Amino acid sequence: MARRLPSPEEAMRILREKRTRPQRRPPPPMGRSLRPLIKQLDERFGSGPGALQARWREIAGDRLAAFTEPVKLSKPRGGAAAALELRVQGPAAALVQHQAPEILARVNLFLGPGSVDRLRIVQGPVKAAPAGPTPAQAAKARRRTAPLDAGVEARLAAEVSEAPPKLREALLRLGRAVERKTD
Repeated sequence: MARRLPSPEEAMRILREKRTRPQRRPPPPMGRSLRPLIKQLDERFGSGPGALQARWREIAGDRLAAFTEPVKLSKPRGGAAAALELRVQGPAAALVQHQAPEILARVNLFLGPGSVDRLRIVQGPVKAAPAGPTPAQAAKARRRTAPLDAGVEARLAAEVSEAPPKLREALLRLGRAVERKTD
């Protein structure tokens, strides 16, 4: 026997009276539940020497980074400030010892106030610094380009005078670069 479908009024009455199961929610993202734990571990153990090694040239400066490298960040159990172990090439250890307060101030500026309070110097070979100029050296090299001859500059300006302002500036920069390369 075929079952008849309820009328719209009957369907509304059935839906009002009958309780349905709540819709299943997906689980919360893992990051939300792990965030407090990660924050607590970061406060307890800190970021370690990896963060220092990656940005050591910026922290210590080009001259000091040439013969030093951070090796280990030792944090005592009581929650006190850590000790930074630096590997230094040979006789440069005396210079590093003399600049220890300044180095500690720079490291604390990077890691946060009171993160490191002691510097432990270990003599040994330092890994070679990455090849290529530092960002400061690259910027200095870019600034040293000589200006173009006034006649060449005037010719370039006349050639792009019909272009809109932003395009004109871009074309002038390109033209100057091309003229410098051909000299």
